[in-house]
Amino acid sequence: MSFKNQTFPARLGFALRGLKFALRTEASLRTQAIVLVAVLIVLVLLRPEPMWWALVALASAAVIATELLNTALEQLADLLHPELHPRIRVLKDCAAAAVLIASLGALGVAAAFAVHLFR
Repeated sequence: MSFKNQTFPARLGFALRGLKFALRTEASLRTQAIVLVAVLIVLVLLRPEPMWWALVALASAAVIATELLNTALEQLADLLHPELHPRIRVLKDCAAAAVLIASLGALGVAAAFAVHLFR
């Protein structure tokens, strides 16, 4: 079955299936999702300006997206080369580093928001 030129509902279904798989199998993604829900609750309670909602949305999307790409790369690497290999380790380490960088960026947004609140 070709995934090219599918209808929007079909492509949306593929994406939701991938998200469901990753949430079911990846503890780090579940943690990030829980943190996102907590952050959204804080935003609802504090009612910041729309700019802060946008920054949180962008930072959160970056973290979740890199977690999903990390999961996809790990799944592909494990399928193609199930045994431990130094170059596969580098690939997985780099993908994990991407998640770390996105998470640090999100923490930077959180720190800026805290400074904004308490000044």
